[in-house]
Amino acid sequence: MTDSAEARGPSLNEGAPAILRPVLDAIDRLGRLDGWIAGGCLILLTMLMITEVVVSAVANSVYWLRAKGVAWLPADMPASVPNAWEYSSYLMAASFTFGAAMTLRAGGHIRVTLLLARLSPGRRRLFEIVAALAGLLMSGFLAYSMVMFSWGSYVRGATSINSDTPVWIPQALITFGITLLALQFVARFLQAVCGLPLEDPRLRVASVAE
Repeated sequence: MTDSAEARGPSLNEGAPAILRPVLDAIDRLGRLDGWIAGGCLILLTMLMITEVVVSAVANSVYWLRAKGVAWLPADMPASVPNAWEYSSYLMAASFTFGAAMTLRAGGHIRVTLLLARLSPGRRRLFEIVAALAGLLMSGFLAYSMVMFSWGSYVRGATSINSDTPVWIPQALITFGITLLALQFVARFLQAVCGLPLEDPRLRVASVAE
């Protein structure tokens, strides 16, 4: 799929003040990059789980054949991929956080629209401003907390018990995803203030199959 400006069509931030439009467009581009990284994490997670299943099945077959007297088969066949469950948890957390910003821009997060549907356009805009500000405050606090948490792990040299992986690495990935979500809330707040479209329907899937 082409991600060029021509393929996406005109920017939805054209009505923004000249000083804000480059900022809003840059955040939109970061949000799309966020989504691609989330997709990559899901692909890696799927491949890791498939490999784990295949290795486990092969190991069980080898042990069964050795029990039947096939002595030339390896006796130390690994029964699983080392640390597969640990790294799958890292990839799952990263995919959730990396996909959050693009999902917000696409309007994919769960929302209760019963109240919004009954508001006038002016009041709805005010409601969206307040909601975006609330989301910014919460995601900003979470991003700040994760930055301090990751930095603390780096300074202490904390590692995983199972694999000795420096835990600041997966923590930093999650922190980056949450930070991009906070930036997307900044953009949503500014777009609501300026009366711009808050969601980009071009980022949504065209069908359930996608």
